[in-house]
Amino acid sequence: MGEPRQSRVRIRTFIELIRRERVFVIVLALGFLAAGLSYPYAQVAMWVGFAFAGYSAVANDSIQTLGTFIASNRERAWWQLWLFIGGIFLVTVAWSWANYGGDVSYGRLASKGFDKAPENFAFLQIAAPLFLMILTRMRMPVSTTFLLLTSFATSGSSIQKVVMKSLSGYVIAFVIAIAVWGLAGPWMKRKFVGKAHPAWRVGQWLSTGFLWSVWLQQDAANIAVFLPRSLSVVQFLAFAGAIFIGLGVLFRMGGERIQEVVDEKSDVVDVRMATIIDFVYALILLYFKMHSKIPMSTTWVFVGLLGGRELALAVRQANSDGRGVKAAALLMGRDLLFVTIGFVVALLLASGINPVVRAGFFGF
Repeated sequence: MGEPRQSRVRIRTFIELIRRERVFVIVLALGFLAAGLSYPYAQVAMWVGFAFAGYSAVANDSIQTLGTFIASNRERAWWQLWLFIGGIFLVTVAWSWANYGGDVSYGRLASKGFDKAPENFAFLQIAAPLFLMILTRMRMPVSTTFLLLTSFATSGSSIQKVVMKSLSGYVIAFVIAIAVWGLAGPWMKRKFVGKAHPAWRVGQWLSTGFLWSVWLQQDAANIAVFLPRSLSVVQFLAFAGAIFIGLGVLFRMGGERIQEVVDEKSDVVDVRMATIIDFVYALILLYFKMHSKIPMSTTWVFVGLLGGRELALAVRQANSDGRGVKAAALLMGRDLLFVTIGFVVALLLASGINPVVRAGFFGF
C-alpha cells in the first residue's frame, strides 16, 4: 500500500507544480514562438531579443546588486524602492548615451570582438534570454555575460579575455571577502546587535545606489548587445523605458525566485551587513571597470564575494546562525556549481550559434 500512496503524492506534487508555474510556462512558450517568428527580420528581432534580455538579465543579476537591498527593506513599499533604483538607472544610462556617442554600455561594446552590431540574428540568439529565465526560475545565479554576450562575439580571443577577467574577478573577490570578514567578522558580530541606527539605512541606500550604477556600467552591454552601438533619441527612450518598467515588475514581485540565494546567506537582512556587502562589491566592480573595457561576468565576482564571506564568518564563528565550516563550504560549493552549470550552458548555446566560439573553445 505504501508504494501506490507515494506515487499518488508524487503525482499530486507534480500537478501542483504545473499549476503554480502555468503562467510562467505559457509566457515562456509565447516567448519561444515570438523568437521563432521574429529572428529572420533583423529590425524586429533586435527589439524582441532586447526585451527578453532586459528582463532576464536584470532578474538573474538582481541578486548581485539589489538582493541585499530587497532583503533588508521588506517593510518598505515596493514602489519607493523602484523609483529610487529606476531613477539611478535612468541617470546612469543617460550619462553614457550622452558621453559615449549614443552607446549605453560605457564603451564595453566598443572593445574588440563586440564592436559590430549584429546585422542578422539566429533563432538561438533571440531565444538565449529565455533559457536564462528558466535557469533564474531554478534559482541558479548564471553569468549573463557568458549566456548573452558571447553569442555575438566576432573574435575568439575576445571571449577568452572575458573568461580570464571573470575568473580573476572570482578569485580577487573571494580573497578580499576572506580578508574583510575574517578580520572584521567577530567585531561586526559584537557591534551589530539590536536595532540599527537610522544612519545605517541612509548608508545602505547610498551604497546600493553606488553599486547599482557601477554594475550598470559593466553589465548594460549584455542587454544592449542586441541593439545598434549608437542609439538614436527614440531608440534610447525605448531602451530606457522598457528597462525602467521591467524594474517596476521585479520590485512588485519582491525579486525573482533567485532572491532566495541571497536570503539564505548569514545576516543579509541586517541593514548594517547589507551596506558593507554592497560597498565592498561596488569597490571591486569599480576597480575592474577602471582596469579595462573588456566585458566580464559580475556574477562570478558576486559569488566569489559571498562564498568568501560565508567561509570567513564560519571559520571565525562570527555568523549569528551558528553555521559551521562544512555547511558554509557546501553552500559556497553549490553556488559555484550553479554558475559553472550556467557557464557550460552558455558555452553550448554560444557554440551552437557562433562559429567563432566553436573555433575558440572546441577547435572546429
